[in-house]
Amino acid sequence: MTAAAPGYNANAALPKRIRHHYLYSFQDTRRERLFLSSIGFDVGAISARVITHLIRRGIGPFHNLSRNGRHLHHLVFGIGGLLATGYLWLVIADDAEQQKTIHRATSFAYGVGAALTLDEFALWLELEDVYWTEQGKVSVQALMIFGGLLSIGVWGGPFLKATAKEMAPKTSPA
Repeated sequence: MTAAAPGYNANAALPKRIRHHYLYSFQDTRRERLFLSSIGFDVGAISARVITHLIRRGIGPFHNLSRNGRHLHHLVFGIGGLLATGYLWLVIADDAEQQKTIHRATSFAYGVGAALTLDEFALWLELEDVYWTEQGKVSVQALMIFGGLLSIGVWGGPFLKATAKEMAPKTSPA
């Protein structure tokens, strides 16, 4: 990968080399969006699961949210995130260079919103809170299926491979 990446400088600082691999690996905007959505999805799914377990055990500053005595499930925030990113994508549909930061942020936010929503997929099916029951396992299955579709390994493979090479200890010729 490093030999094929034009402009690669093996003597540059590690962050610059990784940035080079990122820019080279994600010249295709769609590929970059899928990769960032994958990362957002993984961050959202892991965060939702960790925080709900902490809430259930009464650990840390986290607690259930409610409004007017009604529990707010995290899928509400996921749906809000999906609606917001969808709207922003409609508004900024062009691929203008100045829009790259917005495209990247909304791709990540889309992944987080999808994770928060799918983490409570069983609630969609059962129309009741079955998060901690056997029926709640369907939410984990939905996360796995959708997460697989956004797979970081598939969409970000060349970048991740190049980054792993950069991070690996250098061996001296004997």
